[in-house]
Formats: sequence, structure tokens, C-alpha cells
Amino acid sequence: MEPPDFEAMNFTVEPVTGGYPLCEEWREGSEGSVFHLANIFLFLGFMGGSGFYGLIYLFTFLTLGFFCLTLWAWSDLCTTDSFLWSFALFGVCLGQVLHISYRLRSVSFDKDFQDLYNCLFKKLGVSLTHFGKIVACCEGDIHNIDQDHCFAIEGKTAIDKLSVLLSGRIRVTVNGEFLHYIYPFQFLDSPEWDSLRPSEEGVFQVTLRADNPCRYVAWRRKKLYLLFAKHRYIAKIFALVVRNDIAEKLYSLNDKAFDKAGHRYDLRLPSYCHMPGTELEKADVFLQVPVQGERTA
Repeated sequence: MEPPDFEAMNFTVEPVTGGYPLCEEWREGSEGSVFHLANIFLFLGFMGGSGFYGLIYLFTFLTLGFFCLTLWAWSDLCTTDSFLWSFALFGVCLGQVLHISYRLRSVSFDKDFQDLYNCLFKKLGVSLTHFGKIVACCEGDIHNIDQDHCFAIEGKTAIDKLSVLLSGRIRVTVNGEFLHYIYPFQFLDSPEWDSLRPSEEGVFQVTLRADNPCRYVAWRRKKLYLLFAKHRYIAKIFALVVRNDIAEKLYSLNDKAFDKAGHRYDLRLPSYCHMPGTELEKADVFLQVPVQGERTA
């Protein structure tokens, strides 16, 4: 048997040429302005906030950023993968902008509800989607009160809803004595609402009379509590705005209300709201509204 001829055999492995050229040296200049502009857009986009408008801000700048990256990758023949990914992300972000814009356009309200949202709910960060559920709970109805007509009569009108005044002015009195006014975008019955538990019933201990033609929106107690059970976030928002409204009314009352001894008290606290008129008389807490210039401390 003859020994193998190793010289005739070639075991040298030829180096395989790569599909992409090696980076043998750095480019002398920086990337073009389109590349830097794309990164600026991406940086601004990632600073977006929440909510519909925050999402529009975010995806608008991301769309511009990935569009610039697509143009930059198209100009270089060796960046096929970068071009495809940039173009795909550009399409996704553009689709998001169109989708959010359509949803934002579909969530629209009448002028009265839009003003209500801007004055009460927008500053708390409530989204238009959640506000739409609130509007749907009252079925989008606006109620009217003629001048000198009563919204509630003390001792007679049941507490069965929660209402917000949209226009006009309401005078609040007890036993014929003036307490305070209710102005637009204030609750008409927030103390009465907060003084009752969901299973309790009660009647107004104050009279609310319209000084001029008024318009208001109202939510029925049962429907509103059902909404709270489904959406805890909305329940927390209402608890916040209702109690803030009560606090403003208390400050207004404390500036004007005194008992016979000259001490300040608040008739619309829950303990007084549940107290019948005869017990109020026995408690010796008749409302005293000092005349301007004769007020005692």
C-alpha cells in the first residue's frame, strides 16, 4: 500500500468573502443632517405625555423621526435592513396617528358639556373617554329652570340626583334667610349628596331658587352609583370634585353665618342636614346674616 501523497492534497481553506464590506476605517465626516434630524424628532417624541393629545404628540414625532430615518437609509445602498425597519416603524406610527385622530374626533360633545369638561374635569386629567361615560350616564340631557322657579324646596324635595349648574344663578335660602349663591359649574346639591349613603334617602333642608333662567345637568343617584361600581376611577374623581365644591360652600357660609351667641356655624354640615326643623329651633342655631357694616367677629 502506497503512502498518501500529502503534497498533492490541498487542505488550505480559502477565506469566505463576507456579504458586507468590513469597516476598515472611520468616515471622515459625520452623518448627514437627515440622520441627526431623525434623532431629534425621536427625542422629542419620547417626551410625550398621556391622554389623547399626549399620544398624538408622541406618535407624530415618532412618525417624523422614522420617516427621516427611512430617507437616510434609502440614500445608502448598504443599509437595506435599516431601511426596511425604519419604513415599517414609520408605517406603524403613522397608523397610530390616524387611529387616535379618528377616536379623538369621534369623542365630541355639545358646547355645554365641553365647557363642563374644561372647567371641572380636564384640570384633573380626566380623559375624554372617561368623560364620555359620565355624559352617557346622564344621557346628555340638559334641564332648564325658569326665573323664580325652585330647583328644590326645603323639607319637601327628595335627594335623588346630583346636579351641576351650567348657566344662570341659584339663590340658596333656609327658613327664608339667604345663605349663598350657586354659580355656573358648581354643584347644586353636593352637600346633600355627600351627607347620604347610597342606601339612605333624605330631603333638602334648603331651598334653591333661580334668580334668572338657568340650565343644569343632572345624574340620577342609582345610575351614578352603578357607574361608580363599574369604574372606580370615575368614583374617585366625583368624590374629589364634590367635596371640593362642598368646601367652597362651607367657606362661603362661614363668612356669613353666625348663631345668636355670635359663633360661626355651618347649617349644611351633615348633622344639620338630617336634623328636622323643630330640632333646629330647639338647638338655638338660628341663622344670622349680618348686614354689611354691622358684622361682629
